[in-house]
Amino acid sequence: MTYHPKSDFMRVMMERGFLADCTDYQGLDEALSKGVVPGYIGFDATAKSLHVGSLIQIMMLRWLQKTGHKPITLMGGGTTKVGDPSFRADERPLLTPAQIDDNIDGIKQVFAKYVSYGDGPTDALMLNNAEWLDGLNYLDFLRDIGRHFSVNRMLSFESVKSRLDREQSLSFLEFNYMILQAYDFLELNRRYGCLLQMGGSDQWGNIVNGIDLTRRVLDAEIFGLTSPLLTTSDGKKMGKSADGAVWLNAEMRSPYEFWQFWRNTTDADVGRFLKLYTEMPLDECDRLGALAGSEINEAKIVLANAVTTLCHGVEAATAAEATAREVFEKGGVGDDLPTLELTAAELAEGMSIVQVIVRSGLAKSGKEAKRLIAENGARIDDAPLTDAGMMLDAAALASPIKLSAGKKRHALVKLAE
Repeated sequence: MTYHPKSDFMRVMMERGFLADCTDYQGLDEALSKGVVPGYIGFDATAKSLHVGSLIQIMMLRWLQKTGHKPITLMGGGTTKVGDPSFRADERPLLTPAQIDDNIDGIKQVFAKYVSYGDGPTDALMLNNAEWLDGLNYLDFLRDIGRHFSVNRMLSFESVKSRLDREQSLSFLEFNYMILQAYDFLELNRRYGCLLQMGGSDQWGNIVNGIDLTRRVLDAEIFGLTSPLLTTSDGKKMGKSADGAVWLNAEMRSPYEFWQFWRNTTDADVGRFLKLYTEMPLDECDRLGALAGSEINEAKIVLANAVTTLCHGVEAATAAEATAREVFEKGGVGDDLPTLELTAAELAEGMSIVQVIVRSGLAKSGKEAKRLIAENGARIDDAPLTDAGMMLDAAALASPIKLSAGKKRHALVKLAE
Protein backbone atom coordinates (compact mmCIF):
# COMPACT_ATOMS: atom_id res chain seq x y z
CA MET A 1 0.00 0.00 0.00
CA THR A 2 1.48 3.34 -1.06
CA TYR A 3 -0.51 5.70 1.12
CA HIS A 4 1.43 8.77 2.27
CA PRO A 5 0.01 9.97 5.60
CA LYS A 6 -0.39 13.63 6.55
CA SER A 7 -0.59 13.03 10.31
CA ASP A 8 2.44 12.33 12.52
CA PHE A 9 0.68 9.43 14.24
CA MET A 10 -0.11 7.51 11.04
CA ARG A 11 3.39 8.19 9.74
CA VAL A 12 4.95 6.75 12.93
CA MET A 13 2.63 3.71 12.83
CA MET A 14 3.60 2.94 9.23
CA GLU A 15 7.32 3.70 9.42
CA ARG A 16 7.99 1.82 12.65
CA GLY A 17 6.02 -1.34 11.78
CA PHE A 18 2.98 -0.91 14.05
CA LEU A 19 0.36 -1.07 11.32
CA ALA A 20 -1.32 -4.30 10.20
CA ASP A 21 -4.67 -2.94 9.01
CA CYS A 22 -6.97 0.06 9.22
CA THR A 23 -10.70 0.39 8.52
CA ASP A 24 -10.21 3.69 6.63
CA TYR A 25 -6.64 4.97 6.24
CA GLN A 26 -7.58 8.25 4.64
CA GLY A 27 -10.53 9.01 6.93
CA LEU A 28 -8.50 8.37 10.08
CA ASP A 29 -5.53 10.34 8.74
CA GLU A 30 -7.84 13.31 7.99
CA ALA A 31 -9.32 13.19 11.51
CA LEU A 32 -5.82 13.03 13.06
CA SER A 33 -4.75 16.03 10.95
CA LYS A 34 -7.73 18.17 12.00
CA GLY A 35 -7.54 17.98 15.80
CA VAL A 36 -7.13 15.86 18.92
CA VAL A 37 -8.33 12.27 18.36
CA PRO A 38 -9.20 10.23 21.48
CA GLY A 39 -8.20 6.59 20.87
CA TYR A 40 -8.49 3.54 23.10
CA ILE A 41 -7.21 0.04 23.65
CA GLY A 42 -8.98 -2.38 25.99
CA PHE A 43 -7.07 -4.58 28.43
CA ASP A 44 -8.73 -7.36 30.38
CA ALA A 45 -7.67 -7.64 34.00
CA THR A 46 -6.80 -11.35 34.01
CA ALA A 47 -3.50 -10.89 35.96
CA LYS A 48 -1.86 -8.32 38.28
CA SER A 49 0.43 -7.14 35.50
CA LEU A 50 0.54 -6.99 31.73
CA HIS A 51 3.41 -8.77 30.01
CA VAL A 52 5.69 -7.98 27.08
CA GLY A 53 3.01 -9.28 24.67
CA SER A 54 0.97 -6.13 25.47
CA LEU A 55 3.90 -3.75 25.07
CA ILE A 56 3.28 -3.10 21.37
CA GLN A 57 -0.22 -1.80 22.27
CA ILE A 58 1.11 0.30 25.15
CA MET A 59 3.68 1.85 22.80
CA MET A 60 0.88 2.68 20.32
CA LEU A 61 -0.93 4.61 23.08
CA ARG A 62 2.33 6.34 24.00
CA TRP A 63 2.90 7.43 20.38
CA LEU A 64 -0.74 8.58 20.14
CA GLN A 65 -0.09 10.96 23.06
CA LYS A 66 3.37 12.02 21.80
CA THR A 67 1.84 13.03 18.44
CA GLY A 68 -0.78 15.27 20.10
CA HIS A 69 -3.77 12.98 20.70
CA LYS A 70 -5.62 11.53 23.69
CA PRO A 71 -5.00 7.92 24.78
CA ILE A 72 -7.70 6.05 26.69
CA THR A 73 -6.64 2.96 28.62
CA LEU A 74 -9.81 0.94 29.08
CA MET A 75 -9.72 -1.66 31.83
CA GLY A 76 -12.09 -4.56 31.30
CA GLY A 77 -13.56 -4.68 34.80
CA GLY A 78 -16.84 -5.77 33.19
CA THR A 79 -15.64 -7.89 30.27
CA THR A 80 -13.12 -9.80 32.42
CA LYS A 81 -16.18 -11.35 34.07
CA VAL A 82 -16.94 -12.95 30.69
CA GLY A 83 -13.54 -13.68 29.09
CA ASP A 84 -12.42 -13.06 25.52
CA PRO A 85 -12.63 -16.29 23.48
CA SER A 86 -10.46 -14.90 20.65
CA PHE A 87 -8.10 -17.61 19.40
CA ARG A 88 -8.28 -19.54 22.69
CA ALA A 89 -8.81 -23.29 22.82
CA ASP A 90 -10.62 -23.16 26.15
CA GLU A 91 -12.70 -20.89 28.37
CA ARG A 92 -10.86 -18.47 30.66
CA PRO A 93 -11.17 -19.13 34.40
CA LEU A 94 -13.71 -16.74 35.94
CA LEU A 95 -12.40 -14.24 38.50
CA THR A 96 -14.19 -12.63 41.45
CA PRO A 97 -14.85 -8.83 41.41
CA ALA A 98 -12.23 -8.43 44.21
CA GLN A 99 -9.58 -10.28 42.16
CA ILE A 100 -10.41 -8.14 39.11
CA ASP A 101 -10.08 -4.87 41.11
CA ASP A 102 -6.77 -6.07 42.56
CA ASN A 103 -5.47 -6.87 39.06
CA ILE A 104 -6.57 -3.45 37.75
CA ASP A 105 -4.57 -1.73 40.52
CA GLY A 106 -1.44 -3.63 39.45
CA ILE A 107 -1.94 -2.88 35.74
CA LYS A 108 -2.48 0.86 36.37
CA GLN A 109 1.09 1.09 37.69
CA VAL A 110 2.41 -0.09 34.30
CA PHE A 111 0.47 2.45 32.23
CA ALA A 112 1.62 5.40 34.34
CA LYS A 113 5.17 4.78 33.10
CA TYR A 114 4.21 5.11 29.44
CA VAL A 115 1.45 7.74 29.28
CA SER A 116 0.65 10.75 31.46
CA TYR A 117 -2.83 11.01 32.96
CA GLY A 118 -4.71 14.22 33.76
CA ASP A 119 -7.51 16.55 32.73
CA GLY A 120 -5.85 18.26 29.74
CA PRO A 121 -6.95 17.76 26.13
CA THR A 122 -4.19 15.22 25.37
CA ASP A 123 -3.87 13.76 28.89
CA ALA A 124 -4.66 10.07 29.11
CA LEU A 125 -7.86 8.72 30.64
CA MET A 126 -8.03 5.52 32.69
CA LEU A 127 -11.53 4.05 32.40
CA ASN A 128 -13.22 0.82 33.46
CA ASN A 129 -15.98 -0.70 31.34
CA ALA A 130 -17.73 -1.88 34.51
CA GLU A 131 -18.89 1.78 34.59
CA TRP A 132 -21.49 1.01 31.90
CA LEU A 133 -21.59 -2.80 31.75
CA ASP A 134 -22.33 -3.59 35.40
CA GLY A 135 -25.65 -1.71 35.40
CA LEU A 136 -27.02 -3.03 32.10
CA ASN A 137 -30.59 -4.27 32.03
CA TYR A 138 -30.54 -7.52 30.08
CA LEU A 139 -33.85 -7.10 28.26
CA ASP A 140 -33.16 -3.47 27.33
CA PHE A 141 -29.71 -4.45 26.11
CA LEU A 142 -31.09 -7.29 23.96
CA ARG A 143 -33.71 -5.00 22.43
CA ASP A 144 -31.53 -1.91 21.88
CA ILE A 145 -28.15 -3.50 21.07
CA GLY A 146 -28.62 -7.23 20.39
CA ARG A 147 -30.91 -6.62 17.41
CA HIS A 148 -28.01 -5.06 15.48
CA PHE A 149 -25.97 -8.29 15.53
CA SER A 150 -26.30 -11.10 13.00
CA VAL A 151 -25.46 -14.52 14.46
CA ASN A 152 -24.59 -15.72 10.93
CA ARG A 153 -21.96 -12.96 10.71
CA MET A 154 -20.65 -13.59 14.25
CA LEU A 155 -20.16 -17.26 13.39
CA SER A 156 -18.04 -16.27 10.38
CA PHE A 157 -15.41 -14.45 12.49
CA GLU A 158 -12.10 -16.31 12.58
CA SER A 159 -11.86 -16.28 16.39
CA VAL A 160 -15.22 -18.10 16.68
CA LYS A 161 -14.83 -20.26 13.57
CA SER A 162 -11.48 -21.66 14.71
CA ARG A 163 -13.06 -22.90 17.97
CA LEU A 164 -16.05 -24.45 16.19
CA ASP A 165 -13.91 -26.03 13.45
CA ARG A 166 -11.90 -27.82 16.16
CA GLU A 167 -15.22 -28.88 17.76
CA GLN A 168 -14.25 -27.13 20.99
CA SER A 169 -17.05 -25.83 23.14
CA LEU A 170 -17.81 -22.09 22.96
CA SER A 171 -20.10 -21.04 25.80
CA PHE A 172 -22.92 -18.53 25.33
CA LEU A 173 -21.12 -16.41 27.96
CA GLU A 174 -18.04 -16.11 25.72
CA PHE A 175 -20.13 -15.66 22.57
CA ASN A 176 -21.48 -12.47 24.18
CA TYR A 177 -17.96 -11.06 24.55
CA MET A 178 -17.78 -9.53 21.07
CA ILE A 179 -21.15 -7.79 21.61
CA LEU A 180 -19.86 -6.29 24.87
CA GLN A 181 -16.61 -5.12 23.24
CA ALA A 182 -18.59 -3.52 20.41
CA TYR A 183 -20.79 -1.83 23.02
CA ASP A 184 -17.64 -0.48 24.76
CA PHE A 185 -16.71 1.43 21.59
CA LEU A 186 -20.26 2.81 21.31
CA GLU A 187 -20.24 4.02 24.95
CA LEU A 188 -16.72 5.49 24.67
CA ASN A 189 -17.83 7.44 21.62
CA ARG A 190 -21.03 8.59 23.31
CA ARG A 191 -19.43 9.53 26.65
CA TYR A 192 -15.90 10.62 25.71
CA GLY A 193 -15.95 11.36 21.97
CA CYS A 194 -13.61 8.42 21.29
CA LEU A 195 -12.94 8.05 17.54
CA LEU A 196 -10.40 5.23 17.37
CA GLN A 197 -9.99 1.71 18.71
CA MET A 198 -6.64 -0.04 18.38
CA GLY A 199 -5.61 -3.60 19.14
CA GLY A 200 -3.76 -6.66 17.88
CA SER A 201 -4.86 -8.08 14.53
CA ASP A 202 -6.75 -10.86 16.38
CA GLN A 203 -9.16 -8.09 17.50
CA TRP A 204 -10.11 -7.04 13.95
CA GLY A 205 -13.56 -8.69 14.04
CA ASN A 206 -14.39 -7.20 17.44
CA ILE A 207 -13.25 -3.72 16.34
CA VAL A 208 -15.30 -3.83 13.10
CA ASN A 209 -18.35 -4.90 15.14
CA GLY A 210 -17.96 -1.81 17.34
CA ILE A 211 -17.67 0.49 14.33
CA ASP A 212 -20.81 -0.99 12.71
CA LEU A 213 -22.79 -0.77 15.95
CA THR A 214 -21.79 2.86 16.61
CA ARG A 215 -22.65 3.84 13.05
CA ARG A 216 -26.11 2.23 13.35
CA VAL A 217 -27.01 3.53 16.82
CA LEU A 218 -25.32 6.96 16.89
CA ASP A 219 -24.68 7.53 13.17
CA ALA A 220 -21.06 8.38 14.12
CA GLU A 221 -17.96 7.88 11.95
CA ILE A 222 -15.25 6.04 13.92
CA PHE A 223 -12.12 4.08 13.04
CA GLY A 224 -10.17 0.93 13.81
CA LEU A 225 -6.45 0.21 13.51
CA THR A 226 -4.65 -3.05 14.27
CA SER A 227 -1.03 -3.99 14.89
CA PRO A 228 0.58 -7.23 13.67
CA LEU A 229 0.48 -10.19 16.06
CA LEU A 230 4.13 -10.33 16.91
CA THR A 231 6.25 -13.44 16.91
CA THR A 232 10.01 -13.58 17.22
CA SER A 233 12.02 -14.59 14.13
CA ASP A 234 12.15 -18.17 15.43
CA GLY A 235 8.34 -18.30 15.52
CA LYS A 236 7.78 -17.92 19.28
CA LYS A 237 4.95 -15.80 20.64
CA MET A 238 6.21 -12.44 21.91
CA GLY A 239 6.17 -12.01 25.68
CA LYS A 240 7.02 -15.54 26.72
CA SER A 241 10.43 -16.87 27.70
CA ALA A 242 11.68 -20.28 28.76
CA ASP A 243 10.63 -19.61 32.36
CA GLY A 244 7.21 -18.03 31.75
CA ALA A 245 5.64 -14.67 30.94
CA VAL A 246 7.86 -11.57 30.90
CA TRP A 247 5.79 -9.33 33.18
CA LEU A 248 6.05 -5.53 33.17
CA ASN A 249 5.65 -5.05 36.95
CA ALA A 250 8.95 -5.19 38.83
CA GLU A 251 7.60 -7.34 41.68
CA MET A 252 6.56 -10.04 39.18
CA ARG A 253 9.69 -9.89 37.01
CA SER A 254 12.82 -8.17 38.31
CA PRO A 255 14.24 -5.33 36.18
CA TYR A 256 17.43 -7.37 35.78
CA GLU A 257 15.51 -10.38 34.34
CA PHE A 258 13.45 -8.00 32.17
CA TRP A 259 16.68 -6.42 30.84
CA GLN A 260 18.12 -9.88 30.25
CA PHE A 261 15.07 -10.90 28.16
CA TRP A 262 15.79 -8.04 25.73
CA ARG A 263 19.55 -8.64 25.79
CA ASN A 264 18.84 -12.18 24.58
CA THR A 265 16.91 -10.99 21.49
CA THR A 266 17.69 -13.01 18.34
CA ASP A 267 20.04 -11.15 15.95
CA ALA A 268 17.37 -11.01 13.21
CA ASP A 269 14.87 -9.22 15.51
CA VAL A 270 17.08 -6.39 16.82
CA GLY A 271 16.26 -3.74 14.19
CA ARG A 272 12.52 -4.47 14.24
CA PHE A 273 12.34 -4.44 18.05
CA LEU A 274 14.26 -1.15 18.27
CA LYS A 275 11.59 0.44 16.03
CA LEU A 276 8.66 -1.00 17.96
CA TYR A 277 9.83 -0.89 21.57
CA THR A 278 12.07 2.20 21.72
CA GLU A 279 11.82 5.78 20.49
CA MET A 280 15.23 5.85 18.83
CA PRO A 281 15.42 7.49 15.36
CA LEU A 282 14.67 5.14 12.48
CA ASP A 283 18.07 5.45 10.83
CA GLU A 284 19.76 4.51 14.12
CA CYS A 285 17.44 1.48 14.48
CA ASP A 286 18.39 0.38 10.95
CA ARG A 287 22.12 0.94 11.59
CA LEU A 288 22.11 -1.06 14.84
CA GLY A 289 19.92 -3.81 13.36
CA ALA A 290 22.37 -4.29 10.46
CA LEU A 291 25.40 -4.92 12.70
CA ALA A 292 26.89 -8.39 12.63
CA GLY A 293 29.18 -10.62 14.65
CA SER A 294 30.04 -9.44 18.15
CA GLU A 295 28.88 -5.89 17.33
CA ILE A 296 25.22 -7.00 17.29
CA ASN A 297 25.61 -7.82 21.00
CA GLU A 298 26.28 -4.16 21.72
CA ALA A 299 23.11 -3.31 19.74
CA LYS A 300 21.19 -5.75 21.96
CA ILE A 301 22.51 -3.92 25.03
CA VAL A 302 21.30 -0.61 23.53
CA LEU A 303 17.87 -2.26 22.98
CA ALA A 304 17.76 -3.71 26.52
CA ASN A 305 18.76 -0.37 28.08
CA ALA A 306 16.20 1.64 26.09
CA VAL A 307 13.26 -0.72 26.77
CA THR A 308 14.16 -1.15 30.46
CA THR A 309 14.52 2.63 30.90
CA LEU A 310 10.96 3.15 29.60
CA CYS A 311 9.52 0.42 31.83
CA HIS A 312 11.61 0.61 35.02
CA GLY A 313 13.60 3.87 34.80
CA VAL A 314 17.16 4.72 33.84
CA GLU A 315 18.69 3.63 37.18
CA ALA A 316 17.27 0.10 36.84
CA ALA A 317 18.59 -0.15 33.26
CA THR A 318 22.07 1.07 34.27
CA ALA A 319 22.19 -1.33 37.23
CA ALA A 320 21.06 -4.27 35.06
CA GLU A 321 23.76 -3.58 32.46
CA ALA A 322 26.44 -3.24 35.15
CA THR A 323 25.35 -6.53 36.75
CA ALA A 324 25.28 -8.30 33.39
CA ARG A 325 28.76 -7.09 32.48
CA GLU A 326 30.09 -8.15 35.88
CA VAL A 327 28.47 -11.58 35.70
CA PHE A 328 29.32 -12.34 32.07
CA GLU A 329 32.61 -10.59 31.52
CA LYS A 330 34.32 -10.86 34.89
CA GLY A 331 32.60 -13.95 36.29
CA GLY A 332 31.73 -11.88 39.36
CA VAL A 333 28.64 -11.83 41.53
CA GLY A 334 26.33 -8.96 40.60
CA ASP A 335 24.43 -7.15 43.35
CA ASP A 336 21.33 -6.87 41.19
CA LEU A 337 20.83 -10.60 40.48
CA PRO A 338 17.60 -12.27 41.65
CA THR A 339 18.39 -13.21 45.25
CA LEU A 340 17.22 -16.02 47.52
CA GLU A 341 17.74 -15.39 51.24
CA LEU A 342 17.73 -18.44 53.51
CA THR A 343 17.54 -18.25 57.29
CA ALA A 344 19.88 -20.13 59.62
CA ALA A 345 16.81 -21.99 60.96
CA GLU A 346 15.94 -23.26 57.47
CA LEU A 347 19.51 -24.50 57.08
CA ALA A 348 19.80 -26.07 60.52
CA GLU A 349 19.51 -29.59 59.12
CA GLY A 350 20.91 -28.69 55.72
CA MET A 351 19.01 -28.03 52.46
CA SER A 352 19.58 -29.99 49.26
CA ILE A 353 21.05 -28.11 46.31
CA VAL A 354 18.06 -29.32 44.25
CA GLN A 355 15.65 -27.58 46.64
CA VAL A 356 17.80 -24.41 46.58
CA ILE A 357 17.74 -24.34 42.75
CA VAL A 358 13.92 -24.59 42.79
CA ARG A 359 13.56 -21.96 45.54
CA SER A 360 15.82 -19.55 43.60
CA GLY A 361 13.55 -19.78 40.54
CA LEU A 362 16.13 -21.39 38.25
CA ALA A 363 13.99 -24.52 37.92
CA LYS A 364 10.25 -25.10 38.30
CA SER A 365 10.50 -28.48 40.03
CA GLY A 366 12.96 -30.84 41.70
CA LYS A 367 12.77 -33.07 38.62
CA GLU A 368 13.77 -30.15 36.37
CA ALA A 369 16.62 -29.17 38.75
CA LYS A 370 17.97 -32.75 38.76
CA ARG A 371 17.81 -32.88 34.96
CA LEU A 372 19.69 -29.54 34.79
CA ILE A 373 22.47 -31.01 36.97
CA ALA A 374 22.54 -34.32 35.06
CA GLU A 375 22.86 -32.49 31.73
CA ASN A 376 25.75 -30.32 33.04
CA GLY A 377 23.63 -27.16 32.80
CA ALA A 378 24.05 -26.12 36.46
CA ARG A 379 26.99 -24.21 37.94
CA ILE A 380 27.85 -23.05 41.43
CA ASP A 381 30.15 -20.01 41.61
CA ASP A 382 30.93 -20.61 37.90
CA ALA A 383 32.17 -24.18 38.55
CA PRO A 384 30.23 -27.21 37.20
CA LEU A 385 27.67 -28.57 39.69
CA THR A 386 27.55 -32.34 39.28
CA ASP A 387 26.35 -33.67 42.65
CA ALA A 388 22.54 -33.59 42.90
CA GLY A 389 22.83 -34.86 46.50
CA MET A 390 24.88 -31.88 47.69
CA MET A 391 23.61 -30.26 50.93
CA LEU A 392 24.02 -26.62 51.95
CA ASP A 393 24.22 -25.43 55.56
CA ALA A 394 24.67 -21.99 57.14
CA ALA A 395 28.48 -22.33 57.02
CA ALA A 396 28.35 -22.90 53.23
CA LEU A 397 26.64 -19.51 52.94
CA ALA A 398 29.19 -17.60 55.02
CA SER A 399 29.58 -15.63 51.80
CA PRO A 400 26.89 -15.55 49.05
CA ILE A 401 27.01 -18.16 46.31
CA LYS A 402 26.02 -17.74 42.67
CA LEU A 403 23.92 -20.44 41.02
CA SER A 404 23.63 -20.58 37.24
CA ALA A 405 21.29 -22.44 34.89
CA GLY A 406 22.94 -22.45 31.47
CA LYS A 407 24.94 -19.38 30.42
CA LYS A 408 22.29 -16.72 30.81
CA ARG A 409 20.26 -17.30 33.99
CA HIS A 410 21.75 -16.67 37.41
CA ALA A 411 20.65 -16.22 41.01
CA LEU A 412 22.36 -15.30 44.27
CA VAL A 413 21.84 -17.35 47.42
CA LYS A 414 22.78 -15.83 50.71
CA LEU A 415 22.17 -16.07 54.44
CA ALA A 416 19.40 -13.80 55.71
CA GLU A 417 20.67 -11.25 58.20
